[in-house]
This record gives sequence, C-alpha cells and structure tokens, in this order.
Amino acid sequence: MLLEVKRKNTTTDTNRVFAKSVRSIRRIFEETRKRLAVKLQNQRLLLIHFHTLRHWKATMLYHEIKDPLRVQEFLGHTTFQHTTKYIQLERTLFDESNDNFICKTAKTVEEAIPLIEISFEYVHEINGLHIYRKKA
Repeated sequence: MLLEVKRKNTTTDTNRVFAKSVRSIRRIFEETRKRLAVKLQNQRLLLIHFHTLRHWKATMLYHEIKDPLRVQEFLGHTTFQHTTKYIQLERTLFDESNDNFICKTAKTVEEAIPLIEISFEYVHEINGLHIYRKKA
C-alpha cells in the first residue's frame, strides 16, 4: 500500500506523502473526515481534530507507561501542570476499580512467556509463584 502511495505521490519531495504546508494537510484531513462521516453515516467523526488525536495519543501513552515525565517530554510541555489533564483523562477512561481480570500464575520462564504473549501483565510474586493479570 505504501509503494502505491509513493507511486501516486504528486509532491515535489518523493519521500513525503503530504505537501509541506500545514494548510494543505489540514484540508486533506478535513475532506477525508467529511467523506467518511457521510459514508459511515456518523456525524460524530466531524468532531475529530488534530488536537483530538494528540490528546488521545497522550492519554494512551500515559496508560501504557504510567510515567508522567515521559509523557511531558513526548508532548514537549515545559511544565508538568499541562500534562496533568492527560493523567486525569486516563483515570476517568480506565477506572480500574470496577474492572474484572483473568488471573494466571507461572513458576518458570517457559510458563510466563505464553502469558505475556497474550497480553497478561506481571502483578506480584507470592510463595515463588508469579501472578499475571489481563482485563476480562
């Protein structure tokens, strides 16, 4: 698919997919969004903007790594105060107090590898057993 995009590329720089100007990137994004909203009959798609994508990426990044300083660095924020909204969003979206989990245990590395491969996360060790969990 990428080779086809590169072949049909009309920009002067063959390594770019979009033109250099932000205005043209925005126009292409808005046209595509509008076309998809009509095709899928979902007008809520028109509410998605570039900042929406930025907020989503930052929230998901914090959910994955739980490190606000790395999120702050990723977003280029100079103060931590601007990063706190993503922490609050993550806590609202992923309220783990009501989540149900599937739990598994492993004694050896050979038992742990298949669990990690299917998205189980390490929680704790009790009496030599490693406990893993995954959202149900």
